Amino acid sequence: MALLLSVTAAFGASSPEAQPLKPLAPAVALWEDAAPLAMGQADVDIPAITPYLLPARTDGQPRPCVIVCPGGSYSRHATHEGDFYAHWLNELGINAVVLRYRLGSSGYRHPVMLMDVARAVRFMRFHVADYGIDPQKIGVIGSSAGGHLVSTILTHFDAGDSAAADPVDRLSSRPDFGIILYPVISIEDDAITHKGTRENLLGKTPDPALMRLLSNHLQVKDDTPPSFLVHSMRDKGVPAKHSLLFALALEEHGVPYELHVYDFSYEFGGHGFGLGHRHIWKPEQRHPWVKQCERWLRQSGFAPEN
Repeated sequence: MALLLSVTAAFGASSPEAQPLKPLAPAVALWEDAAPLAMGQADVDIPAITPYLLPARTDGQPRPCVIVCPGGSYSRHATHEGDFYAHWLNELGINAVVLRYRLGSSGYRHPVMLMDVARAVRFMRFHVADYGIDPQKIGVIGSSAGGHLVSTILTHFDAGDSAAADPVDRLSSRPDFGIILYPVISIEDDAITHKGTRENLLGKTPDPALMRLLSNHLQVKDDTPPSFLVHSMRDKGVPAKHSLLFALALEEHGVPYELHVYDFSYEFGGHGFGLGHRHIWKPEQRHPWVKQCERWLRQSGFAPEN
């Protein structure tokens, strides 16, 4: 367990530029038939994963896999927190899939988002042989509202339903680790919560019991998976207190974690910085958290050494 406070001066980087990134395979629907609680048949109603899969390892060993949950206040999926992360994970020898979970902007509310990410974890666990994945190294990464979704599955997973007709639903939805960037954690605290995220998740007049249930620092247990957290002291939309609350809860329950809180200029601080700037993913322009996370993944056994 470690609490690392990184307070550093701003540093130079070239200007942001869009990078064309293409998925390595078409999207795969998580349910063969209509998803539970689906309200239509458009893409927004069909939770799916877009795989970014690497060739098989020469030593025959399976690869870790990370499910990427883009941010966007539960109203959209931010590309720079989705596809960009998948390409970065591929650089580390990790397979990745970007999750298209259903959104509040399309009329969906909790528990739909949790159902979608839980299904993604089960789906990947069911298809480990097909995708060359280590079943004990399936992680999740998310930013902002995606970070809330990741913290939700880290604290609200289940062992699966052994009597389910669908064999995917018989498997555990517990991730093996989580990477959480500038997340919304507290839903019930009006002083710090991101109200747009809360409204898209729970509606305009949320039930107080649900707000507490989805304030995920209150739901941490001894078996919550190990986590790597990143936040900025200059985040005005989602204050760093969110990550601090989650880290303190992990500490209280003896769960391994690492927390990095940065103080940079708005260029690298603020909210929504992703790998660095919002619209770049080149290695030379990345935020320092990226290297720290790479080290943590290797030291924790969740990424290949080389």
